[in-house]
Amino acid sequence: MDLGKLIQDRIRDVPDYPKPGVVFKDITPLLADHVAFAGVVDAIVNHHGRGTIDKIVGIEARGFILAAPVAYHFGAGFVPVRKKGKLPSRTYEETYDLEYGTETIEMHVDAFEPGDRVLIVDDVLATGGTARAAAELVRRGGGEVAGLSVLLELSFLEGRGKLGNVDVHSLVTV
Repeated sequence: MDLGKLIQDRIRDVPDYPKPGVVFKDITPLLADHVAFAGVVDAIVNHHGRGTIDKIVGIEARGFILAAPVAYHFGAGFVPVRKKGKLPSRTYEETYDLEYGTETIEMHVDAFEPGDRVLIVDDVLATGGTARAAAELVRRGGGEVAGLSVLLELSFLEGRGKLGNVDVHSLVTV
């Protein structure tokens, strides 16, 4: 099975969403396909190797969908990174730019034990702002960023370059 082709065939482009000029990458057809969805989760876990990760960070909202089963397969904890105001306890926050505005994300201050190896999982790496902010939250929380795994990397937006020495794993790059 060619997982890259299967992934690309299951991602739908939605022009002018959420605003004119943006082409949204809709992953819901991929999520509805058991083989594609399972292939994505397995590929992320296999890339990093079981037993190497303590916590998985999932970035709201589509990152949650991918990160939760990855955490399960690693035998690791799941830590949600959410938009500002959505978490019920004390948080760290980071504000960043994205291709169509700014956003602030938060993570609970007690999400990690010192030295936890943390894998960040999201659906798309675009400009790198969200991933960079999530990595900073992990560091501030005492975790060690073991890497970032994404379903799709939009290389023309050069987000990887904003992540410094973070190990980036993309299942498909366009």
